[in-house]
Amino acid sequence: MAQPANSNTPLTLRRWLSRLANSGRLAVARPGVDLKYQLAAIAKHLDASKAVLFPHPGGHAIPIVSGFMARREWIAEALGVSGPDLLKTFRGATENPLPWRELPADQAPCQQVVVRDIDMRTALPIPTHSEHDSAPYITAGVVIARNPATGIQNVSINRIQVNSKDRMAALLLPRHLHAFFQMAEKQGKPLPVAVVIGLDPLTMLASQAITPIDYDELEIAGALHGAPLPVVKCITSDVRVPAQAEIVIEGHFLPNVREPEGPFGEFPKYYSAKENREVIQVDLITHRANPIYHTIIPSEMEHLLLGAIPREATLLAHLQRSFPDVRDVHLSVGGVCRYHLYVKLHKQHEGAPKNVICAALGSHYDIKHVVVVDEDVDVHDPRQVEWAVATRFQADRDLLVIAGAQGSTLDPSTTVASGAGAKHLPRHLQGISAKMGLDATRPVQYNEHVFTKVAIPGYDQVDLSTALAEGVDAEALKLFAQTP
Repeated sequence: MAQPANSNTPLTLRRWLSRLANSGRLAVARPGVDLKYQLAAIAKHLDASKAVLFPHPGGHAIPIVSGFMARREWIAEALGVSGPDLLKTFRGATENPLPWRELPADQAPCQQVVVRDIDMRTALPIPTHSEHDSAPYITAGVVIARNPATGIQNVSINRIQVNSKDRMAALLLPRHLHAFFQMAEKQGKPLPVAVVIGLDPLTMLASQAITPIDYDELEIAGALHGAPLPVVKCITSDVRVPAQAEIVIEGHFLPNVREPEGPFGEFPKYYSAKENREVIQVDLITHRANPIYHTIIPSEMEHLLLGAIPREATLLAHLQRSFPDVRDVHLSVGGVCRYHLYVKLHKQHEGAPKNVICAALGSHYDIKHVVVVDEDVDVHDPRQVEWAVATRFQADRDLLVIAGAQGSTLDPSTTVASGAGAKHLPRHLQGISAKMGLDATRPVQYNEHVFTKVAIPGYDQVDLSTALAEGVDAEALKLFAQTP
């Protein structure tokens, strides 16, 4: 595996921000930007071009950073690999995790300061991002909890609404953290949890790995770093958190307690409904001496890519186990990096694309539409994929539709009921979705050049810096002068 950026020292958030600043990729806002809407608006304007540092946001002493993982090239650079090797590198880390290395508390920067008298409304600079968001939201909080039965940790990112001075409501989708909470709640016990804010790009990326239950993503982070990740035990629980983090909120999920959460502007670029959600009781906050707060602007590129790259790596590995002729996959930005999957296939059998479609749709419930294309189509270029659909797809022959499948509960089109009653659907009826697959591949055999993509020999070798004359050529001016 290639070594991450600055591999001679562990990659931290501060080292990564320094790298961006030294290469002109970090903008600094004027001090005092408003936490309500204005901060998110500025960060959105610079999305995928520069990360932004906000000094004294809303007059708060703690600065905010956003957008430092908003380009695929930056994430590959943080890993120390080229873009084409990004998925392979992430897949290698998931298959070869490194156990973390525990540090004593006095060696953990994230516990330099301990705050026990807490008011979450003022302790941290938590923005309100979108017009109809119900409250300030923690959007880049990495949530860590332990399986009550085995003690093995799970790491995820969950949206968290600040409800009062020491209580927060969190969205728990039906994944591992929700399973841990259900185990604890059935026993009438709280579930200890840590919300970690201000992590390096590699640990953030590892938190989104799609793994079986009881597979600690901090060990994947260690593999991405090329060395065991330093962690420290929380003060109030046995949860271990990255020692180099900026801020850690320690608390516990309360059993049999729910509080309102939402609406919130989510990654599909729509608002999720107000619901009663699981509640975190905050116990204390620890942080570095001068911490940096990280916020993710919902539905913008940092948000989308954090979910896309780990999913793509997992999907590619899953498909290649059964279909070695699958060459690449891509979750498109237009499909909010969750719902639309493009698959590149070296097609050798006419039935193969539909088999690949079925496997892809079954690999993750978020996937809604799958397009399979040939090797001459770049799945990272939506124009090429659309071209393949336009010229190699016939709906009566190449379309596959599956009704009544499980889809994303955050996709508003999956709502079974309509009107105000829709949000009161029981959990087992939420997210019912149709799935669609498009076989946009050419036939395995075809006459002459009917399905051969037009190409100009030597196109890839053209160097315009040497092929074109500098300025306006004098001979061309003479020619124009002679034109009637």
